[in-house]
Amino acid sequence: MTTTDPFTTLRPRLFGIAYRMLGVRADAEDVLQDAWLRWSRTDASTLQSAEAWLVTIVTRLSIDRLRAAKAEREAYVGWWLPEPLVELDAHTPESAAELAGELSVAFMYVLERLGPEERAAFLLRQVFDYDYPEIAAQLGKTEASCRQMVHRASERVQQARTRFEVPQAVHHQLLQRFMKAAQSGDRQAIEALLSEDAQLIGDGGGVVPSFPKPLVGPFRITNLYWALFRRLGAQVVYRMALINGEPGLLRYVDGRIESAQAFVTDGERIVAIYAVRNPDKLAGIPATLPL
Repeated sequence: MTTTDPFTTLRPRLFGIAYRMLGVRADAEDVLQDAWLRWSRTDASTLQSAEAWLVTIVTRLSIDRLRAAKAEREAYVGWWLPEPLVELDAHTPESAAELAGELSVAFMYVLERLGPEERAAFLLRQVFDYDYPEIAAQLGKTEASCRQMVHRASERVQQARTRFEVPQAVHHQLLQRFMKAAQSGDRQAIEALLSEDAQLIGDGGGVVPSFPKPLVGPFRITNLYWALFRRLGAQVVYRMALINGEPGLLRYVDGRIESAQAFVTDGERIVAIYAVRNPDKLAGIPATLPL
């Protein structure tokens, strides 16, 4: 393929759709591979719009794969969080392309409440800004049906989601303070950075220990970080990183990746922490501590 090939040009957007639908990088890549095979067997000159054709194929493949994954996720041990997309350098071309638009772990977590077609309609409209006639064609539904799905999905997302408009620089500074406090075991400083209703959701996937219910309240969350420091001290090291397009923390224990942690903040305190500990979901992160 050349750089002018429509599939190559549209790949970041296609990956963005597939990943937001599935929450797993490998599954999204599989969808793109399947889409490319179909694309390679298609005469592009016969298509009215290569983008419309490719988005339709990727969306429908993602719906099929998500339907198959639903049963597995229902049997998943503990809370299911998406596989984090991690960038150690916030200014790489990959982060600009793949992480453009709404992609936070908190947002992806809420999307799990939606059915496959409902999720697709919501994303195509609210994230990728397609018009309803385009969405109807992509999903093989009527415009009225698509409008209803998007409306219903928007209500469910709004009800389940706490949203704050916080500049990334503020988010980054707050997280630096939290990282310093956790790294030094400063119990008082950790607790001061957590809101009264802060919660921590962990995903161990039954492979490593995690909590069966969200850990709620600054005292309990602080105890978790403080106890780890007390037990392992300098063996625990934190590193800043972009996690799904937002400032987050990677935690290394004995020089090996232990978790990727995404944070929601109101600009003054941390209101939620999403800690991905399932080793299978950490495979795309540098396994050893970066220098």
